[in-house]
Amino acid sequence: MKLKNICVFCSASKKVDPHYFDLAYAFGKLLAEEGIGLVYGGADIGMMGSVADGCIDHGGHTHGVTTEYLNQYEGKHDRLHTIEVATDMHTRKKVMFENSDAVVVLPGGFGTLDETLEILTWKQIGLHEKPLIVVDYKGYWAPLQKLIESIVTHKFATELDGQLIRFVPDINDVIPLMRSLPRIKINPTTKWL
Repeated sequence: MKLKNICVFCSASKKVDPHYFDLAYAFGKLLAEEGIGLVYGGADIGMMGSVADGCIDHGGHTHGVTTEYLNQYEGKHDRLHTIEVATDMHTRKKVMFENSDAVVVLPGGFGTLDETLEILTWKQIGLHEKPLIVVDYKGYWAPLQKLIESIVTHKFATELDGQLIRFVPDINDVIPLMRSLPRIKINPTTKWL
């Protein structure tokens, strides 16, 4: 699969352990080295700022999407190639999604979880076929993986639904997996049968 831009969801917190910033920076660098643009939430703080810095510092292209509300608290990254200001949070997610070929999830909090589950839900009901990959760095997202397995086991989602989101332990696994993943087309007419 051709990857022009990847959307990255991750934390804007300044309080997390510095190794999370290093992870984000390394992933931004990886995107730049692979010739893949970064689409993300536009902030200059936390892991969000680090992933943008990693991409920019190594010659990659960056596209940020924020809202006026968030800009009061997170601030716009001043080195981005392009930045959009969406009217609200839902529109922000939609714009990030529409400008990317795939989604990667790094560690984050409630906002990152919200973004991830919305993209997964859109995929589950057949709105898109874009890859969704979670980097389970040091087991951070293991509880989410277990929850998804439980949802499938108890038949609140199908086995196929469980394959719509993939987990990898390392950022170096992301691009090879994306390029090898088959497209899973969900037929929404059979979902509720």
